[in-house]
Amino acid sequence: MAGRRRVVFSSSKDLSPSDGATVFPRGNSLVSSLATGFSNVATALFATLFPEDCRLCGTPLTNISRLPVCCECLSSLSRIDGVLCSICGERLTVPYATSVEDGEAQCEMCRRAQPPYVQAAAYGSYESGLRELIHLLKYDRVRPAATVLGRMLAEAIGDLRVCFRSGPILMVPVPLHARKLRQRGFNQSELIARSALKILSAGSFQLNAHMLERQRETQSQIGLSRHQRRENMRGAFVVARSQEIVEREVLLVDDVMTTGTTVSECARVLRRAGACKVYVATVARTLKGETQNAKPQFEVEDALVMAAHG
Repeated sequence: MAGRRRVVFSSSKDLSPSDGATVFPRGNSLVSSLATGFSNVATALFATLFPEDCRLCGTPLTNISRLPVCCECLSSLSRIDGVLCSICGERLTVPYATSVEDGEAQCEMCRRAQPPYVQAAAYGSYESGLRELIHLLKYDRVRPAATVLGRMLAEAIGDLRVCFRSGPILMVPVPLHARKLRQRGFNQSELIARSALKILSAGSFQLNAHMLERQRETQSQIGLSRHQRRENMRGAFVVARSQEIVEREVLLVDDVMTTGTTVSECARVLRRAGACKVYVATVARTLKGETQNAKPQFEVEDALVMAAHG
């Protein structure tokens, strides 16, 4: 087989005869067109026969999809279960659950200080597969992930529907700073919200991606104490069109809720601008019971991912 020759169509560099390749000259347009067509067909055939590996577990994919995640990984992304705080959505362990007069459970933090939002709901826990799927969209810019995350957000919003009054609810994504938006090319919260709207009842929600603006670029919240997080977010957001929000119910949406500092600051600003009620829906949230031991590792990993992607 030593004498076998390969036919190579190259657009990046010319190969020498010593490479064992036959190169068609660029000057012949017909040959060049045929070469391009052959290359495209070969690429498509290779992608069909040899799909890439799942970006979450690494196993080879057997189906062609715009989202490089296997069905097993997607089916493993389950909803938060157990007893949850009726306000912030934190999972409660029985000894620490506090029953209020109406019989609903609250966590210690919400019992001590009522958040500026009425209720928050999330689809799943910010760990393992769901965390990696959010990173695919957020840092690797795999936009098809927004479709799956949008379905999850729609389910979280479904948990809040009983609280909404009649009339369209104003849906507001948590904004990015202008520099970060230019760098990333999109606001992941807005993409997820738009995907969720395709599932939710038409006319029930009104998306306004420009209602909130992040006027000050904040440092990463990773590694900061609760007090430092609040100070970091103070004054970061402003309502751009306050006349459109007066006496409106607002649904604030984001990809992840960690300590709740960001959504709380956004809700506070929205309430100050005239919103009568603010609700929060996210795809994921951290759960203290599950992340207490893993939190330092998660924070280091998230910091490395953010640094690697600018």
